[in-house]
Amino acid sequence: MRALHKDFGVEIRGMDLREAAVHFPQIREAFEDHSLLLFRNQYLNEEAHLAFGRLFGTIEIREKQPENHEDRVSIVSNRREDGCLEDEGSARFMHQRANQLWHTDSTFLPRPALANILTARVIPSSGGATQFVSTRAAWRDLPEKIREKTRNLIFLHRYAHSRKAVSESAANLDIVTMWPDTKWRAIWRNPVNGTESLYLASHAYGVDGMDEQEGRLLINELIEFSTEPHRVYSHQWLPGDVLVWDERATMHRGTSWPYGEERTLASICITASEFDGLDQTLLN
Repeated sequence: MRALHKDFGVEIRGMDLREAAVHFPQIREAFEDHSLLLFRNQYLNEEAHLAFGRLFGTIEIREKQPENHEDRVSIVSNRREDGCLEDEGSARFMHQRANQLWHTDSTFLPRPALANILTARVIPSSGGATQFVSTRAAWRDLPEKIREKTRNLIFLHRYAHSRKAVSESAANLDIVTMWPDTKWRAIWRNPVNGTESLYLASHAYGVDGMDEQEGRLLINELIEFSTEPHRVYSHQWLPGDVLVWDERATMHRGTSWPYGEERTLASICITASEFDGLDQTLLN
């Protein structure tokens, strides 16, 4: 394994993810320990992508009442189904632009994500990197006074909050407004190794029981601390790259690229379970 950053992340070499089941105990151990895994030269089709994801748990469903649901890969792209590039001023494009805010996936769902498995299908000529930070390392490094203030807090999450930061029209999309607000504890404890991580995102808009302005100031302070430049790993995509990250212990964001060029990623999220520490993060 090769380290990606001094605090987190490793590249795992010499493994074919189409045969991941054989190696999964080692993969899962590395996932728990390092939070971010890179596999190169994989070129997963949808079937192999989903099969790899199912080793981690249940594939996430972003439908309130799914009927005849089948697991599928989510395509994140600025190219529309009609083959044209999305207009840069459209609500759908701005919805994707909001992914350039530091965030954790799916904190707006009733059951959030354990992991994301992401691969790039079309890479622009420049830009378009995906950046990561370790919220485990950030929690470790926070001044004790702020740790004491934060430890027992409950963050309020709203999908539209992150979208509104970029565009009012993106915040009003049906795929955004369909989800009610959620509440999550500020700290997620890993039940396998006992490590603790800040659990926050650009979807977090307040702190339960705290003045609105004070809560937002604290959230912004925590995000700024967690994303200081020396904490960031920036991944510049190559064909065949697959990234797997622990949503409980990281934040991530996309970066800009020449928007006249296509950028297409394929993603699946895995829903967190009690085995992953969800029961300690849920509010009774």
